[in-house]
Amino acid sequence: MRRILKASILCLAAGVLNACSPEEVTITEDIPTAGVRFIHAVPDTGAMDMRPVDIVENSTFYGVGFRGTSLLFYKNARAGSRHFRIFMSGTTQAVASTVVKDTTVTLEAGHRYTFILWGFARPGSNPGMKLDIIDDNPADPGANVALRIVNAGAGLGAIDGRFYTTGGTPPTAASWAAVPELTASAYVSTAPGSIRYNVRTAGSATNLFADATALAGVAASVDLEAQPGTTIAGSAVSGFVFPRSVAGSTAANFTTPGIIFVWDRRPPRAPGL
Repeated sequence: MRRILKASILCLAAGVLNACSPEEVTITEDIPTAGVRFIHAVPDTGAMDMRPVDIVENSTFYGVGFRGTSLLFYKNARAGSRHFRIFMSGTTQAVASTVVKDTTVTLEAGHRYTFILWGFARPGSNPGMKLDIIDDNPADPGANVALRIVNAGAGLGAIDGRFYTTGGTPPTAASWAAVPELTASAYVSTAPGSIRYNVRTAGSATNLFADATALAGVAASVDLEAQPGTTIAGSAVSGFVFPRSVAGSTAANFTTPGIIFVWDRRPPRAPGL
């Protein structure tokens, strides 16, 4: 009985020591990151993959087709000097190992970047396919929203873009005049609201396609951040104008030019969220 009592006291003492010892603290690395997204605007070729080849991280975009919309969001990538490659997307090694573009870029922490592949892939076509990296960091529009148009329309020539409030009519003067193909316009600041884009060949009165309503966004709720869009102050939104597909090519089939909207800047986080 005395041995059992001694053993119990020893166990109790050991438990007290363990309870009083400080908890172990695991320090994780605070990795500076940037946002990256990939847009496929080549109208005469099939789907592609973009991925980093220097380190393993979740900044890979798989199976992105021409005018694809399923992966049009930013993914976090480690900041600094980075090495990315774009491959043809396929299930066979011969296709999936085909390098389309290879680039090294310096990503600045806190910035967001659009990797856009545009132009024609077929030899002898003009403009030829190229990769551009756009630093998507507009100034804070404050109580307004920032709007931009990007002419990804290989073969469309320069375009005029107009924006107006839903229910109104396009203004006489272009909001973005004669934006060259494969070029992004400057941002324009305007009051938040439901916004429509009107796009024409530069100097023309004929629309390239039916006017389209821009990404609207969603207001913040009690426990959710606001989703960026033209109705949410502090947001920045871009409209990417795409050409039609080249007939007979492996690109996804689009018979007319069109526009896709994406956000470039989130509104500030509301207090308490």
